[in-house]
Amino acid sequence: MRRASELLIPGGLVLLAALVFLRPGVLPESAAPFLRVYPYAVAGIGVCLGWYFHRSRVVFGLLILALADRALVAFPLALGAERSAGRTAFNVVALLLPINLAAYSLLSDRGVISRRNAARLIPILGQVVAVGVLWVVRQRELNALLDYRFVGMDLAAWTPIPQPGLMAFGAGFVLLALQFFRIRNPIERSFLWALAAAFIALQTGRAGWSPTGFLTTGGLILSLSVIEMSYRMAYYDELTGLPGRRALQETLLRLGSQYAVGMVDVDHFKGFNDQYGHDVGDQVLRMVAAKLGRAPGGGKAFRYGGEEFAVVFPGQSAEGVMPYLEALRREVQASCFVLRGPDRPKKKPDSPKTDSGPRKAVLVTVSIGVAAWDEQKRKPDHVIKAADLALYRAKAAGRNTVRL
Repeated sequence: MRRASELLIPGGLVLLAALVFLRPGVLPESAAPFLRVYPYAVAGIGVCLGWYFHRSRVVFGLLILALADRALVAFPLALGAERSAGRTAFNVVALLLPINLAAYSLLSDRGVISRRNAARLIPILGQVVAVGVLWVVRQRELNALLDYRFVGMDLAAWTPIPQPGLMAFGAGFVLLALQFFRIRNPIERSFLWALAAAFIALQTGRAGWSPTGFLTTGGLILSLSVIEMSYRMAYYDELTGLPGRRALQETLLRLGSQYAVGMVDVDHFKGFNDQYGHDVGDQVLRMVAAKLGRAPGGGKAFRYGGEEFAVVFPGQSAEGVMPYLEALRREVQASCFVLRGPDRPKKKPDSPKTDSGPRKAVLVTVSIGVAAWDEQKRKPDHVIKAADLALYRAKAAGRNTVRL
C-alpha cells in the first residue's frame, strides 16, 4: 500500500483531476480566463522553482513540454489531412517528446544558469532546426518515416499516435519507471507522470480535448516535485530514508501527550567505522534503519543523528512499549550482517565468481532507552532527554539491552 501511494501521490491525483475537469464542457465559461493563464502560470512558477532550488532537469522538462505544446497549437491536426503540416507536427511531437523527456530526466541537476546547461540546450535546438529543414527539403521522406507501420493498422486503430511514437512512449515509460524504482525520489516520479500527461494530451486530441491543458498539467506535476523534493530533503534523512530530527520534533508536538519514545543507539559504532571504514558504517546504519522502520506496536522510526535513532509510539506508556522494543533489539541482534569483500564490485557482474571464499559476518547490536510523556515531562525535549538517560543506563548495563 505504501509503495502504491508513493507512486500515485501527488502526480497520479493531479493527472486524475485534469482528466475530470479538463474535459470539454465540464468547467463553466467563467473558468475560461483561468485556462488561458494556466500554461503561463505553471511555466513561470516552475522555472522560478527550478532556478531557485537548482533543479535544471525540471526546467528542461518544462521547456520540452512547452515546445511540444507550441508546435501543436501552431500546426493543429486537421482530420483527413494525413500529410498536412499539422499531421507532421503531431507525429514529430509524438516521437521526440518521450525521447527527450526520458533523456533529460537522466541528467544530473545543476544550477539552471550555467555553461553546461547552455550546452544541454543544443540538442533541443538542433532537433527543431533539423525537423524544419527536413520538412522543407524532404517532406515526403519525413512523413513516411514518422508514419512508418511496424504492424497492421487494425492493431493500432485505437490511437492517433503513429507507431514510431507509440514505440517511443513505450520505451520512455519503461526507462522512467526503472529510474523511479531505482532511485525513488519525487523528481523521477514526476517525469513518469509528466510523460503520462503528454500521452493523454496526444491521445485525446482527436476527441476535441485541448492538448495544452494536459501538457500544462505535466508541467505542473514537474513543478510540484521540486517542492516535494525540498520538503523531503528538509524532513528525511538521505542515508537511511527515515524521517529526520525536525520531523521527530514536529511529530511529538502534534501528539501533545500520551506517547512513548525509545532512543536507539548502535553499539560500538565508532569501532565499526575505525575498523571497517565509513562505507561499512553506512551499511550498518541502513540495516538498523530498515529494522526500525518495521517497528511493531504502531511505532514510527526517526534518524536522530549519527548512530542514534528514535522510535515513537503514540498513545502508549513506557512500560507498554517495552515488549516491542525488546523485539526490535532481538531482531537487530539476529540479523547476519555480512561484510563486502574488498574486491567485490559495487554492481553484480555478468559472470559472478563463485569461489570467493568465506565471507566475514559481524554482530550488530543496539541499546535502547525508553521514556514517556507525563506531568513531569510535558515537553518533547524533556521526554527525549529522559529516554537518553535511560539509554545511558542501558549502555552502562553492558549494552544490547532495553532500559527504562
